[in-house]
Amino acid sequence: MHIKRGEGLNIVPFIDIMLVLLAIVLSVSTFIAQGQIPIEIPKASASQAPKDEKKFVIAVNAENQFFINEKLSSFDELKDKINQISPKILIELKSDKESKFDAFIQILNLLKEKNHENFVISTQKD
Repeated sequence: MHIKRGEGLNIVPFIDIMLVLLAIVLSVSTFIAQGQIPIEIPKASASQAPKDEKKFVIAVNAENQFFINEKLSSFDELKDKINQISPKILIELKSDKESKFDAFIQILNLLKEKNHENFVISTQKD
């Protein structure tokens, strides 16, 4: 009785096709934008999208520039805006994962001085 070896399912072409598809998905996903300001926010497994209520968006990009509702602003302008905001308005904080932690802490410090505790920190779901 002679048993032939090497007969089986050849999965090498399948692996090649899957790698090509993976490369296509990864290249296409880099073109998906999050809005006008290029911010890559950190990921968190317990991430939730903020509710669609009236909100105020503060963003920090990778170059540590401040944006108020997608408009480039200085730190002093940011401070003035926070002082004018009602504590009832939700503030959404977005910080690029490459930005300095110091910029984010400065924003939190402004909110703490104003006793504004109605804010969310945006993250991406894992």
